[in-house]
Amino acid sequence: MSVSAVAADRSVRAPLPVLGRDVTVPLVTGGEVAYAALDYAASAPALQRVWDDVAAYAPYYGSVHRGAGHLSQLSTELFEDARRTVAAFLDCRAADQVVFTRSTTDSLNLLAAALPEGCEVFVFETEHHAALLPWRGARVTCLDAPAGPRQAVDTLERALADRRPHGPALVCVTGASNVTGELWPVRELAAAAHAHGARIVLDAAQLAPHRPVSVRDLDVDWVAFSGHKLYAPFGSGVLAGRADWLREAGPYLAGGGASRAVTRRADGGVDVEWQDGVARHEAGSPNVIGAHAVASACKALTEAGLDALAAREEHLIRTVREGLADVPGVRFLSLFGDDAPRVGVLSFVVEGWDSSHLAAALSAEYGIGVRDGLFCAHPLVRALLGDDPRGRGGCGASGTPGERPRGAVRVSFGAGTPDEHVERFVRAVGELVRDGAKWNYRTVDGRCVPDTSGRA
Repeated sequence: MSVSAVAADRSVRAPLPVLGRDVTVPLVTGGEVAYAALDYAASAPALQRVWDDVAAYAPYYGSVHRGAGHLSQLSTELFEDARRTVAAFLDCRAADQVVFTRSTTDSLNLLAAALPEGCEVFVFETEHHAALLPWRGARVTCLDAPAGPRQAVDTLERALADRRPHGPALVCVTGASNVTGELWPVRELAAAAHAHGARIVLDAAQLAPHRPVSVRDLDVDWVAFSGHKLYAPFGSGVLAGRADWLREAGPYLAGGGASRAVTRRADGGVDVEWQDGVARHEAGSPNVIGAHAVASACKALTEAGLDALAAREEHLIRTVREGLADVPGVRFLSLFGDDAPRVGVLSFVVEGWDSSHLAAALSAEYGIGVRDGLFCAHPLVRALLGDDPRGRGGCGASGTPGERPRGAVRVSFGAGTPDEHVERFVRAVGELVRDGAKWNYRTVDGRCVPDTSGRA
């Protein structure tokens, strides 16, 4: 390998600095260890760069859009600059709007509130609840889980061709599964939707932190994602895309900022003229710090190079899959097959282990944080498990199983994950499966926890 190739490889292997990288946690067996955060699919740690940018702005905090003072003017410009940064990060079209929300869930509920009358929504049963549940006022067609990308496109085409009457329709699809990490054929699904007169919204919550997302190239009508999965703090999200349905719908929230003019009628009522642009759905004082943090994360990922980050992530994925290949009873969950392209999200089950018990032992005995259960994607996980999710499982000091919903263990990582955290995880799973837990555990409120009775 050349010197330049070695240098490039080192740059790929270096994680981005994140908050919490030096935090230590106690072990139930004694002592402390550096915390291994391997639950990025739920909430990724904030990048140090993002936190520094937020701290630098904090002293200059001021009201947005309606203040005459210098700090208000500065905050307004910062807020609108964040909108432009996100639009560039997503490669939006010139006429697209970027609306700041609280999360992916909030974004998709906003779009659901803007659906035209009679709109039919098509979703796969594989979606996260944030994409599966918001469409309460629409006719919803839930499609079966596909066995591969081509089958996903064929299933959608058949469903769209069979719909009657041919009114407005929306397809909602994930870009990367929050359970398996597998990449979905978004561009092909968008082409199928448009060929049948439907629109499409991309749930990019798991895709945007790991891969470039181009609204223009993928040809999606909208994209939604969350700041807290994109290495920004909680409480910020984005809905970006076409303006017409949003402009024609009533405000998502009624209040200041969404209104252009309010007058009192002679009969005592109130008439309101609503805004036409993004302000129509951003009532109230906006989360300018959240928007600034999201924009900072977009800049940081762009500068680091998402392709380089993805290459490093592939290395971590191989470490997990190869490291657990020889561990007895481990089965990874997958729709499209083990070789399908994926982001750094892997879910698995271990024969003889309840998911809550394994996750509790990883935390208590090794300082490793993972997720267990059904991951807010109940239909998908239940389909992948292939059995009754209400079966027996759990843990206890005596080893007696307790009743609780079954699930899987999910390990997820990203731009801030050191190799050591993933290597420790692989070693820990192997030791637990081969040698058993070193501590007794019991079930409390349906979850497995270390039994610390009789211990201070």
